[in-house]
Amino acid sequence: MNFEFTEDQQKMREKVREFAQREFTPELAAKFDMEEKYPEELRKKSFEEKIIDYSDPWKVLIAIEELCRADAGLGISATVPYFGEEIISLFGSDYLKEKYLAAVNDGKAIMGLAVTEPGGGSDVAGIKTFATKKDGKYIVNGGKMFITNGTIANFFVSLIRTSNEEKRHHGLSVLVIESSFPGFKSTKLRGKLGVRATDTAELQFNNMEVPEANLVGEEGKGFYYVMTFFNISRIFVAGQGIGIAQGAYDRALRIIKSRGAAYSNNEEIQFALADMATHIEAARLITYKAASFLFNFKPDPMETSMAKKYAAETAVYVAEKALEITGIEGISSDLERFYRDAKILEIWEGTSEVEKLIIARSILKGGEN
Repeated sequence: MNFEFTEDQQKMREKVREFAQREFTPELAAKFDMEEKYPEELRKKSFEEKIIDYSDPWKVLIAIEELCRADAGLGISATVPYFGEEIISLFGSDYLKEKYLAAVNDGKAIMGLAVTEPGGGSDVAGIKTFATKKDGKYIVNGGKMFITNGTIANFFVSLIRTSNEEKRHHGLSVLVIESSFPGFKSTKLRGKLGVRATDTAELQFNNMEVPEANLVGEEGKGFYYVMTFFNISRIFVAGQGIGIAQGAYDRALRIIKSRGAAYSNNEEIQFALADMATHIEAARLITYKAASFLFNFKPDPMETSMAKKYAAETAVYVAEKALEITGIEGISSDLERFYRDAKILEIWEGTSEVEKLIIARSILKGGEN
């Protein structure tokens, strides 16, 4: 078992770290957090410098980790223009790939994933937004809630109910919905706890016509497509958690060292630093293990859920500890923002409770070691 990255991958880490240190200035991070505005110019810069390289998934994971280490709001904003790409890439027709993915990968478009609804988030099979077929088109009515890129995306990979079946998850399909379609409306959500530089919105579909050609894969298979995507995206959310935890730890360590030997030699402070560092290392190792399965085309949902759950909880734990041991100096610094940014990781792409259910069911279903 080899725990070392290749020279090319390590160079990618150094490149992204340099980019984040140069572009994610404290003033810029504070500005977009305060204004709750999407950093469009930063997105363009990250694309121009090829910060996200989909030719190697390890490089994507490394980039996410390093970007969030510098600042989660700006870092996630630089990566979310591709949010949901894997669904079209794995299951979409050549037409959809050419029309939509090409524009995203050329930096000319932003995409989003529309799954969560006002009535529920974790219960994916309970989706109520409905589409009926008429004259070669889907007529869509309903809405989505807490959708990333909601007011800035050119199109959304959307999970829609296309039939009522005895088993709820059998009647779901994926449609590509353009924000320019008549009947589409988005409303920006403000006042979020964290990652305020990312764009979040409520979507509404009112008798919206979607071409039949915008169906991804087969009708009725949408639930499985989205679950496949979550098994991929949860690894990258775990990367966000590692990055936020490492960034909070870095800042706390700097503050502790700046106070001199008398403070840094305090055993309670040392115990806290040791616990924080151990949690980060454990989260990193479990994430890399789960990623190694996924990136070798042998995804293990239990390992993925363990990684996402533990890395998310580690981000919250480390950020909280960082505030505790730095006191007023930490609360008055960007550590306060790191703490707010960490919490969403326990919610999106499957809450920690959902991850626990996946882990427990995998354990109960499996045999003895």
